[in-house]
Amino acid sequence: MPDNRVVQGRMVTPKRLAELIEDDTVMEADSIRDAERECPECGGDVLSVGYMPSVTAFVTGYKCQDCDWGTREE
Repeated sequence: MPDNRVVQGRMVTPKRLAELIEDDTVMEADSIRDAERECPECGGDVLSVGYMPSVTAFVTGYKCQDCDWGTREE
C-alpha cells in the first residue's frame, strides 16, 4: 500500500496528513490507513494516521479526503 494518498485533491505524505490534522508540525508519523468510516460533514472517505505531535504524546488523527473535516484521539 502506498504511503502517500490524495487528500482534497493533493498528494500528501503521512507526516503532511498529520500536520493538516494537528494544524502544526509533528515529529513523526506512521503509515496512512483507511479509517473505514464516513466523514460526518460530507460523507466522504476518512483516512487515519498515527503520529507524535511531541516527544511524550502519540495520537491517532482522522481526516476526510474530500473536505476540511479532521479530528484526533489521544
